[in-house]
Amino acid sequence: MTAERMPTTLSGAATGDLVALIEGVLDARRERQGRGPWSGSRQPVHTVYVPADQFAEHTVAAWGDEARRLLDVHAPTADDLAAVFDVDPSTAARVRGRVAAKLEVEPVEDLRVDFEDGYGSRDAEEEDRDAARSARAVARILAEPGAPAFVGLRIKSFADGDHRRAIRTLDGFVTTLLDATDGALPDGFVVTFPKVVAAAHVEGFAELLDRLEHALGLPEGRLVFELQIETTESIVDHAGRITLPSLVTAAGGRLVGAHFGVFDYTAACGLPATQQRLDHPACDFARHVMQVTLAGSGIRLSDGSTNRVPGDDSTSAVHALWRHHASLVRHSLVHGFRQGWDMHPSHLVSRYAVLHAFHLAHLDDTVARLSAWADGNSGGGESDVADEPATVRALLGSLRRAIDCGAVDEHHALAAAGIDRDALVRST
Repeated sequence: MTAERMPTTLSGAATGDLVALIEGVLDARRERQGRGPWSGSRQPVHTVYVPADQFAEHTVAAWGDEARRLLDVHAPTADDLAAVFDVDPSTAARVRGRVAAKLEVEPVEDLRVDFEDGYGSRDAEEEDRDAARSARAVARILAEPGAPAFVGLRIKSFADGDHRRAIRTLDGFVTTLLDATDGALPDGFVVTFPKVVAAAHVEGFAELLDRLEHALGLPEGRLVFELQIETTESIVDHAGRITLPSLVTAAGGRLVGAHFGVFDYTAACGLPATQQRLDHPACDFARHVMQVTLAGSGIRLSDGSTNRVPGDDSTSAVHALWRHHASLVRHSLVHGFRQGWDMHPSHLVSRYAVLHAFHLAHLDDTVARLSAWADGNSGGGESDVADEPATVRALLGSLRRAIDCGAVDEHHALAAAGIDRDALVRST
């Protein structure tokens, strides 16, 4: 039986120019989206910054040991953890077990040796020594079990007049690291470029990486970097334009992340020291600009840090810090920032406790909705939610992050959701 043909009025020739216009926009949008060098790969939940003069080959192990000690001493039971982190008692034991396992297996997901604010100004010979020594220490750390999946260094800012020092430290660190690893640059190696004030600086830094690659015989595009969004100029330029799109263009395809810097940004906004905090409304504005302008680009977003640490080793002091840090991690999660900075071993406990509790609290609902979608029953049967494709992508992203950070077991979660790992990665 021949299907009835629907009558139309406009010919293909009559709409050809419009089709070409529409397809041109689609092509341009596809080119902008998902172009980050690390698009589709795992994103760490945090970045740990350690000043270069304090960094050594035992640093990651020492952070893990101290975090486990703090957990055992100050939250020895599931009830203790539930009380301090406001975790549902029904899942507290699972959360505590997951946190303890994480601190044992992979206490630090992303490590950055800091030559900027945390390190300060040193004489040239001292920074040269620290750059070479810390690069060799990174090579030894990466050869051990439980090594961070991502590692790198933060150089000094081009905006502070320390550009020559920044270039030399970068060169010396990468050269030494390659010597110590027989020329094999770690897969998750990244450079942090701080205090961005102009697209020209970003363009110059991208060119510097290109020249260093060629000089070291690295593949083109192998050296990547992340920007620290911590100046007002990196949000809105002197002419009142949103700055980030121009920074992405200037990076020449090497940009993998944008990290928010709370203290420099709030100071630049004129906030008093008492209000230089991650959950200030001024920071929410900056984060929202970062979200909107970088959405779909494949460039990862990270929140900043707290500068608070336990005043002493008393349970009251540690619990006070944990509650403070936990509230900031939750604030970041609510705003869609699933990565942040950690500056002290105590922060590892509160970050993983909040993240694991967050993922476990939503796991059953996430799995059920994904299973219903896979079966074509979204919004039917026992489900009271008719999910749309965009929401399903968000659910897949949430499940992947839960698996990647160790909050849930991959095999059981994927089996319950009715999907496999390849489908999860392709969808996120």
